[in-house]
Amino acid sequence: MMTTTRPLAGSSFPLSSVIGMLVFAVTGIALAEPIQLGMPIACEPGRTCYIQNYTDRDPSPAARDYQCGTLTYEGHNGTDFRLPSLQAQRHGVDVLASANGRVIRTRENLPDGAFHKAAREAVRDVECGNGVLIEHAHRWETQYCHLATGSLQVKPGDSVTRGQPLGRVGLSGLTEYPHLHFTVRHNGSIIDPFAFGSSPESCGGGEMLWDPALQARLRYQERSVLNTGFASAPVTMEFIEDGRADAELPSATSAAIVAFVRIIGLKSGDLQRLVVSNPSGNVIAQDNAAPVEHNKAQAFLFTGRKRPANGWDLGTYKAEYTVEHAGQVVLRELWELQVRSH
Repeated sequence: MMTTTRPLAGSSFPLSSVIGMLVFAVTGIALAEPIQLGMPIACEPGRTCYIQNYTDRDPSPAARDYQCGTLTYEGHNGTDFRLPSLQAQRHGVDVLASANGRVIRTRENLPDGAFHKAAREAVRDVECGNGVLIEHAHRWETQYCHLATGSLQVKPGDSVTRGQPLGRVGLSGLTEYPHLHFTVRHNGSIIDPFAFGSSPESCGGGEMLWDPALQARLRYQERSVLNTGFASAPVTMEFIEDGRADAELPSATSAAIVAFVRIIGLKSGDLQRLVVSNPSGNVIAQDNAAPVEHNKAQAFLFTGRKRPANGWDLGTYKAEYTVEHAGQVVLRELWELQVRSH
C-alpha cells in the first residue's frame, strides 16, 4: 500500500483527490524542457531494491502502469522503490536528490509507523510521512516520502546537487513496507518518469526521464523475486520481512530444511513451482502451487522436509523456483544451502 501525495502545504503532505492530481495532458507537457533524473535512492535495482508500484496511468477507477500492466493501484502518483526487508531498512539506505535544485518544503520527526493497515487513521493528512519537496529548473519538482524519523539532512532553502543524501528510507506515513515513494511534477501536474509526454492510453510510449546510464537497470519487470532463502521450520511473511532467515540457516542438526521465496507482481493464472534437491540431486520436497486466482502485489511460497532418521546428508542443497504463464516459463530463481558437519 502506498499513498497518493501532493506538494507540502503548510505542515502536511495531505492525500489529494485523484481527479485533481492525475493529469497526463499531452498538449503543453510534451513541449516542456525535460529533466534528467538520477536514482533517488542508494540501491541497485533488481538486487537491493525493487519497483513495487509505478504511476497509475488510468484516469478511470481502474489502474494501469505505463506498460499497461498491473504494477500500480488506483490513484498512485509516483514510483515506489521497495527495499527487500525491514532488516535492509534498519541497516540504513540513503534517499538521494534526483537532480540539482532547491529544497522548498520538508517535514520531519513523524514516527516510523506500526507497519499495518490499522495505522491509516493515525496518519490522515500526513500520508507522505517525513518528506522533502525540491524545485528544479523549468518548473519541475520532485518529492520524496516515508523517510526515517530524524534522518533528514536538508532544510527549506538549501541548494542540493544530484546524488546528495536527503535522509534515509523509513516507515513514516502511510506505508506497510520500507520503501521510497518518489513523485515527479511539472507545472503542478503528475508526470510519469517512465513515459513522459505519452497519452494515458499508450503502452510503453513516451520518453524516459531517467539518466540514460540508468535505463537498462530500471527496465520494466512484470514479476520479481524479492527474497529467497532457507529456514529450519515453516516460515511466515513476518519472518521473511524481518530478515531473520539470514541469521537462522539450517545446519546438520536442524529439525527441517525449508526453502522459501517471496515474489512481487504475480498475475492471474500464474503457475508456481518450488523444488528442493539434496546433495545427490534427489528431490526431497516440492510445492506445485494452485494457479494464482488474481493479480498479487506480493506473495510467498515455501516447502521443505523434516530431518530423516539418519540425519541430513552433508553438502549443497539446491532450491529452484519457477513461474509459468500460458505455457511459458516467465520467471526462474535458483539458490543454494551448504550443510556442513560443524
